[in-house]
Amino acid sequence: MDELLDKVVSLTVSSNRDRVLNTINLIASENLMSPLALRVYISDFMHRYAEGKPFKRYYQGTYYIDELESMTNELFNKLFNSRYSDVRPVSGTIANASVFRVLAEPGDKAAIAPVQAGAHVSHTKFGTLGALGIIQVELPYDPESMNVDVDKAVKVIEEEEPRFLVLGGSVYLFPHPVEDLSNAIKSVGGKLVYDAAHVLGLIAGGAWPNPLERGADAVTGSTHKTFPGPQGGVVLFNDKDLYKRVSKTIFPWFISNHHLHRIPATAVTLLEMMEYGRDYANAIVSNARRLAEELASRGFKVLGEHLGYTRSHQVLIDVRSQGGGAKAAKLLEEAGIILNKNLLPWDPPSAVQDPSGLRIGVQEVTRIGMKGGEMEVIAELMHKVLIKREDPKKVRREVEEFRKEYRRIHYCFDPRSRQVETLLDLLG
Repeated sequence: MDELLDKVVSLTVSSNRDRVLNTINLIASENLMSPLALRVYISDFMHRYAEGKPFKRYYQGTYYIDELESMTNELFNKLFNSRYSDVRPVSGTIANASVFRVLAEPGDKAAIAPVQAGAHVSHTKFGTLGALGIIQVELPYDPESMNVDVDKAVKVIEEEEPRFLVLGGSVYLFPHPVEDLSNAIKSVGGKLVYDAAHVLGLIAGGAWPNPLERGADAVTGSTHKTFPGPQGGVVLFNDKDLYKRVSKTIFPWFISNHHLHRIPATAVTLLEMMEYGRDYANAIVSNARRLAEELASRGFKVLGEHLGYTRSHQVLIDVRSQGGGAKAAKLLEEAGIILNKNLLPWDPPSAVQDPSGLRIGVQEVTRIGMKGGEMEVIAELMHKVLIKREDPKKVRREVEEFRKEYRRIHYCFDPRSRQVETLLDLLG
């Protein structure tokens, strides 16, 4: 028993030290909480239950979380210019499921953005859509714009009459055409759902279009990607009736207790994004574009050059000449550069284990203070591993030395300020 306990502690400490301090993390779906958000995350709320909605619970003893959850929803509405929000989904996928279940019955159709244009697995017949018995209709893809083909998509919507349309996703460089397709889906009596899991922080900071302002009926999101809070989900609405129906579906259909310790950490992150989100979002997009340019200048095949490479936090590169996505991602991991292999538009679904590409996200390295010059360094380190074919273990020593200068979280309340120091003292 002692050995197992030691192993649990050792692996946890090693993970913190290695991933947080010694590697360059470019996973596009991850981020770091601020010191204050992390401290309120570790609270007694993690032991408690609060089934139902604030002030209408099925348990007693929920008065503190009632106040906090109501405040958090109000902050979401203020930051995203929405009228209604629900922070109870414990992930973006659960948020999607709750909306999908309200908008369609088993056997109904839903139109999704093409996988090449970023659709998340939860949008597809292989994920949440399929689990709910909803039939997937995939919209046409335009290779030139690297996006949904609007004209062909309108025809598909008119012919298929889906109950809802899903835009947004997990691998996309450019905003999806919400305005262009909103009228089309509504003309057949359907709704538009926008999955903002990856770009929620960019929307908060004004660096990405707000789908609610362009015709989306519901916006789902994750609170731990470009929005740098704890892992969790949220749904945003302007339609009161749809909000009520989805809220009644979140509980009891898809969750019971909704992991209450997320709530105060999410509230802190919302307040920080109100204060620093615009600078953070702009820095993310600037860094992504700079990294893409630096990689291209070193011989990497970076997607989207004719469109300016990217408008999100993501960069996609074709590494077939470097042995494919699986090999390239593994070599970079050995060098302390963490990212993921990814399907590119021309890859068949069967290539998922060894696709053509790599997906890169810069939101976490931006969070620790890296800027354009550091993107040049990262591109050079990747160049050494994948093109110059230097020993990854040698490059890892360079990575660890490079990371020594980046230990502090930026775009958040300063933990050294008198007010935050006092709050941290109060929290113990």
